[in-house]
Amino acid sequence: MSTTLDQTLAAALEIDGATAVALVDYESGMSLGHLGTGIDLDVAAAGNTEVIRAKLRTMAALGLDDAIEDILITLGTQYHLIRLLQGADGNGLFLYLVLDKGRANLALARRQLSNLERTLTI
Repeated sequence: MSTTLDQTLAAALEIDGATAVALVDYESGMSLGHLGTGIDLDVAAAGNTEVIRAKLRTMAALGLDDAIEDILITLGTQYHLIRLLQGADGNGLFLYLVLDKGRANLALARRQLSNLERTLTI
């Protein structure tokens, strides 16, 4: 079963503890769609694009022939989960999910975001 961008964003926002979600093009740093509150998702999209680019440069410098699945940033009250899309349609894109640390189950959220990524049709 495939889902649209709007369906995927809505489903991601239903993950326990989720407060905001975006689909971002890390070539341009632009958000292709977002939902939620509590954070400026356009600023977050641009900033997290730089995180991904830095990690990819570091991997290349180290000669690592591998792919990033996700990047986790842990704050005092939030988790910020960056999930790079792996399919051909998703090349250059990532899902960005903000979770309330007190309400989220990180392992379950990672699994649910991975499942959503597999069904997303761009």
